[in-house]
Order: sequence, then C-alpha cells, then structure tokens
Amino acid sequence: MNAVLEQIFQVGFLAAIVRIATPLTLATLGEMISERSGVLNLGIEGIMLISAMTGFMGAYYSGDLWVGIVVAALTGAVFAALHATLTVLLGVSQHVCGIGITLLCTGLAYFFFRLSFTDSSHPATVQSFETIPIPGLASIPVLGPALFNQFALTYLTALLVPVMAYALYRTPWGLNLRMAGENPRAADAAGVNVMATRFLAVTLGGALMGIAGAFLTMAQFNTFTFGVISGRGWIAIALVVFGRWDPWRCAGAALLFACVDALQLRLQAAGVSHIPYEAFLALPFVFTIVAMAFMSRDAAAPPALLRPFRKEER
Repeated sequence: MNAVLEQIFQVGFLAAIVRIATPLTLATLGEMISERSGVLNLGIEGIMLISAMTGFMGAYYSGDLWVGIVVAALTGAVFAALHATLTVLLGVSQHVCGIGITLLCTGLAYFFFRLSFTDSSHPATVQSFETIPIPGLASIPVLGPALFNQFALTYLTALLVPVMAYALYRTPWGLNLRMAGENPRAADAAGVNVMATRFLAVTLGGALMGIAGAFLTMAQFNTFTFGVISGRGWIAIALVVFGRWDPWRCAGAALLFACVDALQLRLQAAGVSHIPYEAFLALPFVFTIVAMAFMSRDAAAPPALLRPFRKEER
C-alpha cells in the first residue's frame, strides 16, 4: 500500500495526467465540434491512427516536428472531409460511414507504413518534442513542474479550450454551428448554409483529431506503432457525452479519464503482484463504461444529431 501511495503522491503523477489528457482533449474537442453540427464521426479512431502515421513520416523525412503536426492535421482534415462528403452531402448513414472510415484509415496506415519502413527489427524514431518550462511559473512548488513544464502542444491545447468555448457561444459562427445541430430547418430559414456549416465543422474536427494522433507519436512517444491509439478515439466519443457537448466539460472529462489512466500506470509501476496487469489496463475503460452508464441517462444530445439535412425535403 505504501508503494502505491508513493507512486501517486508525486509531481510526476500530476504531470502524467496533463500529458495523457492532451491528445484526449484535442480528439474530444474535434468530435464535439462535429456532433454539435449534427454529424457523428465514428471514424475518429482511424483518423487518429493514419494521422499519427503520416505526421510521424512527415517529421521523420523532413526533420521538423512541426511539419509532422501540419501533415497530421491535413491528413485528419482530408479524411474527415471524406466523411462529411458522404454523410452531409450524400446523406449516407453516419454510423456506417464512420466505421468504414475507421477501417479504411486503419488499412491504409498499416499498408503505407509497412511500405515505407520495411525493417521491422529496427523501428524508425524521431527526436520527440521537449518540454518547455515557463519561466517563473515552473518553479512553483508541486503545481509548477506539473502544469508549467509541458510540451508546446499541451499549452496550445489548454488555450484551445477557452477559445473553443468563446467561439461556440459568443460568435456568429458558433451560433450557426449550434443551430445546424439543433434545428437545421430554422437555421436554413435564417439564411445559414447548413451543409457548408456541417462540412466545415466535421473537417475542422478531423484536423484536431489528426493533431491528437500526432501528439502520441511525436511528444508522448517518439515512434509509430500500430497500437499507438489504443482505443483513445472511441474513448473521445464517450467523453463528448460525458462532457455534455461543452468544451469546458469535455476538457474536464478528458482530465478525469487521464487521471484514471495515469493511476493504472502507477499501480503497475508499484508492482502489485497479486493483480494481473491486464486488470490495470482495463481500468480506464471500465471507468468510462461506468461513467457513461450514469451520465448518459439525462444527457441531451444535439436534437439533429445523426439526422441528414436535405433542403428540398420539408
């Protein structure tokens, strides 16, 4: 028990929570934008995987990590735009299309990575992002090293949450987005281009998913593996519901899940020998299921979610 407590009450534990929450927050915000416009994107898992792969390859061949981030964002945007084309413009089932996008992206990621890196005995690596301590703030006891000695992408993600909240609730774009997901007929009558709004929202959300995938291969790790996403995309979908489709709550949900994930890693490090390590790996997902069981009962999704909009139909 003492070994477990020693693992938990450390600055590294708090820093790990923030680090683990970063890609989850990006992916959850990306999914939230899409769903607030009325489009469920079940392709998030595949989009994160192929973006992690293309971002890693971009950084590996260019020697610049930020080039990899841009490549990953563009990759996520392209495949999200494909999803938007099928679901928004053509009215295909969002469930079926999302699963298809995940399968397509997964297959393409495996194929092109194996094609590019044939020597599996020596995995390709990049020099990952380094933490950037903020002068003055990083020296604050306990919280300083945990919150203010993080990656640049972590700081940008933290800034993105209030920016997203402001854009969603305080700008005409955010009003149009919410109207497209709540009452597209009224939005259309008010002069809002519902299809363009939804298409842009899904594409922007895909770019955030792509950056989330790239974070894993260029900050949290320094290589690409086929299990690098490990269900984080599916978790992000659950966190959107847990966060009630609100940027602040979604970020809080990501932090809560990251806390459980960091805890299971610490429990493994503490060497609790009488419990199989698979039980610790399953702990965050069990927590998500339990949380969803309680939170989804009265969760009010955007009314037009999963409903295709066709202007000619009344």
